[in-house]
Amino acid sequence: MTSKRRRILVWAGAGLAVATLIVLTSRPRPLPVDIAPVARGPLVVTLDEEGQTRVRDRFLVSAPVAGRVLRIELEPGDPVLAAESVLATFLPAAPMPLDPRRRAEAEAGVEAAEAAVGQAEALREQAAAELAHARTTVDRMDRLAADGVVAADRLDAARLAVGTRQEALEAAEFAARDARGRLAGARAQLLRLDPRRIAGTAGGPDAIPIHSPVDGVVLRRLRESEAVVRAGEPLLEVGDLRELEIVSDYLSTDAVRMRAGQRVLVDRWGGEGSLSGWVTRVEPSGFTKISALGVEEQRVNVVMELEDPVEARGALGDGYRVETRVVIWESGDEVKVPVGALFRRGEGWSVFVALEGVAAERSVEIGERNREEAQVLGGLEPDEEVVLYPGDSVGDGVPVTSAAGAS
Repeated sequence: MTSKRRRILVWAGAGLAVATLIVLTSRPRPLPVDIAPVARGPLVVTLDEEGQTRVRDRFLVSAPVAGRVLRIELEPGDPVLAAESVLATFLPAAPMPLDPRRRAEAEAGVEAAEAAVGQAEALREQAAAELAHARTTVDRMDRLAADGVVAADRLDAARLAVGTRQEALEAAEFAARDARGRLAGARAQLLRLDPRRIAGTAGGPDAIPIHSPVDGVVLRRLRESEAVVRAGEPLLEVGDLRELEIVSDYLSTDAVRMRAGQRVLVDRWGGEGSLSGWVTRVEPSGFTKISALGVEEQRVNVVMELEDPVEARGALGDGYRVETRVVIWESGDEVKVPVGALFRRGEGWSVFVALEGVAAERSVEIGERNREEAQVLGGLEPDEEVVLYPGDSVGDGVPVTSAAGAS
């Protein structure tokens, strides 16, 4: 082979290599994308919101009368038994000391009351003596009337006198009782402030123990130290942690889709898995709440009951934060597509289907959906693959490849 022919072959090979390189570099490269299959299976649609646990029946224990409550030793979380556990010990307020003028008036009132008692007792004795005399007279006249010595009208008059004296004695006894009561009231005005009552103890004669109204635990201790309190001042809150419920405030537009008996899933409660329950009440009255963004929202409280046993709830207590999901629609067998594959095209929904390495835009009909999946009513079949989160670079006919495979 001549040198000239050899040079021609070398240049021809180099040209062919350059042409091949140009073709390869000008050919569009597949775009790496996330791809997910269209599946068939169960689909659950929920309305989600944060909620808070609360004891269904909580009892606020207050001071029964004005006085002094001794130091409360119970701590929040301590167990209590109904009608047995003493929550607090209460001492009624001691009487106020009297100034000299009021004391003199009170002493004079006692003397007058004592005199009234003496007068009433004397009148009662007089009425008793007159009744005894009238009865003796009637007995004597009964014997004489049997012999025909006494007229019948005189006997009737004697018997009438007995009835009159009996009523007079009863009136005198009531008057004596009233006088003794007035005397006791007058003497009560003279009660002094006894230092021994100020230093009273839980076992003293004036101590009033306040017992727990229910089996449960102490939820809150509103007062700890010994102090003088007014009537009705709150002291403790008690309740039964076994009777927990959840309250969540939902948007009113979501609350209208809820009803009593709907299934509830409770997540992020601090333990493993989800707790289950149901809606017990959707309150009929809403309220205005300012969101974190400063927007006024109409909210409605939805109350839910926990279904799981107490042992499965762990240490879930009163006022704990949870996340509630109210199931408003569910199906056990639906064609579903990831929500991340959907995008708007006009008034409808579309997806990019990965067909033999090429993205093909397709319109789909969507039904119910949740945060992750949507029900497919038409346009897709199970086992087809769709592009997740398609960006501006993805279009109809663009070569695509799985990002997981490309990596």
